[in-house]
Amino acid sequence: MAVFKPGSSTEPTSEIELTLSCRNLLDCDVFSKSDPMCVVYMKTPETTKWIEICRTECINNSLNPNFVTKVHVLYRFEVQQLIKFEVYDVDSNLHDLKSQDFLGSCETTLGHIVSSVTLTLPLKGAKTNNKGQVIVKAEELPACHDEVTLHFNGKDLVRSDWISKFFSWFAKAYPFLELYKVGEDGQYQLVFRTEVVNWTNNPTWKPITLPVRSLCGTDFDRDIKVVCYHFKYNGNHSLIGEFHVTMNQLKKGPGPENDHKCVKPKSSKICGSIRLNHFELKKTFTFLDYIMNGTQINCTVAIDFTASNGDPKDHNSLHYLSNRPNQYEQALVAVGDIIQDYDSDKVFPALGFGARIPPHGEVSHEFFLNLQASDPYCAGIEGVINAYHHCIRSVQLFGPTNFSPVINHVAKFAQAYQDGSQYFILLIITDGVITDMFHTKQAIINASSLPMSIIIVGVGNADFDAMEELDADTVPLEVNGVRATRDITQFVSFKDFQSCDNPTLAKANLAREVLAEIPNQIVGYMKSKNIIPKNIKK
Repeated sequence: MAVFKPGSSTEPTSEIELTLSCRNLLDCDVFSKSDPMCVVYMKTPETTKWIEICRTECINNSLNPNFVTKVHVLYRFEVQQLIKFEVYDVDSNLHDLKSQDFLGSCETTLGHIVSSVTLTLPLKGAKTNNKGQVIVKAEELPACHDEVTLHFNGKDLVRSDWISKFFSWFAKAYPFLELYKVGEDGQYQLVFRTEVVNWTNNPTWKPITLPVRSLCGTDFDRDIKVVCYHFKYNGNHSLIGEFHVTMNQLKKGPGPENDHKCVKPKSSKICGSIRLNHFELKKTFTFLDYIMNGTQINCTVAIDFTASNGDPKDHNSLHYLSNRPNQYEQALVAVGDIIQDYDSDKVFPALGFGARIPPHGEVSHEFFLNLQASDPYCAGIEGVINAYHHCIRSVQLFGPTNFSPVINHVAKFAQAYQDGSQYFILLIITDGVITDMFHTKQAIINASSLPMSIIIVGVGNADFDAMEELDADTVPLEVNGVRATRDITQFVSFKDFQSCDNPTLAKANLAREVLAEIPNQIVGYMKSKNIIPKNIKK
């Protein structure tokens, strides 16, 4: 809810959490069931196209999935907010939805959702006999940003499916937990699903960290249901047992009061116990908490000067300069205008790569845009544009397209400021496919533990499929068994925003898409290092 400010006006808004599930989905797999995922889009009067706002996890072998991923949206009472759900059978790790099987879509408004206790929407498309449904439940979230960490283990869990009754060797389980909160309609909504622990009746699951408001709102006496299942690869998981608890009970920590009997609901049979090993309630902080208490954002721009952009003197070149801004200039202004508001000195280091540079024409994959090593900084985005104009007339476009040098350049500065006082954003604008993909992945993985984010804007009509791998929204980036500690890369294709007839709106949509993940990435870094805002006491 907005803060009360006498003598002002504001829209009535609330933050809404949507819980999604599907029923009777089409089965597109031959030897197993579909592996569904739901993609959520929103459109408002300010936008002329659907904007993706959320993508759920993929659930293997299920035609009736209950998704853990929640959709968080700001509900505006006075504005019609259209919302669309598309369901896919995931067949590939690629981010591109064209690589997946389409299972149907449905549309409604956010107003319709919040005014319904439970809204069931029929899926359309894919096949004429599509009987699939999307079920949506909405709940207003309180203004509480605390997190709770829970750590459970099981003891003497008993699976009771037919195979374990006849073959004692198969009595061990593959147990996992699901946590549910009770909704305003009295129905339970899935909040979290743990990993599966293999072949044991005495599992210890990884610690669970959740926002308190997602688990119980601010009502610490609200019922929480914990269900234990035995995992089966065909998706027909068998129930081991369940128990009920509240946050107030969990707050008492490990001990007899949190040693819970795992009970089968219908038979009241006790099938082992689940114990709380650790409880921690922790205050968390928002992006604005850090920004308003001294964290500085530093943006570095890196521009692609490879020959694949075309001869700058040719009007078809992506670097062609005229009275009309080219795609490089448009991307610089759209993103830079917003970032510079958070930069105290409004001074930007700017880099180029992939060109032969003066005075001797050596190839460089990391040079200063203004070609002045003694003073490489540009005053504001206007200064970056001026340096770009000078540079394009002073260098020879060459190649190849190497990202790792400019990523490592910014990472050196981020390495020196890991106390939360500074955060670094690298904006790379490029026209082509990376030629040093292996080293780029390594550079991103190394930078993922630093106070740093990378934004890649692809200009022109090249095939940018490889960029989706760097974005790592669905599959964590990994090289030689080393995995990125955070997702710090966001890729956007500029051409996706060129179809808009309103240049101002296109610019705003591009900036929104490019910068959408930055606040959460900054907060994620601070949490990973246990950094609290400078002027806030523990």
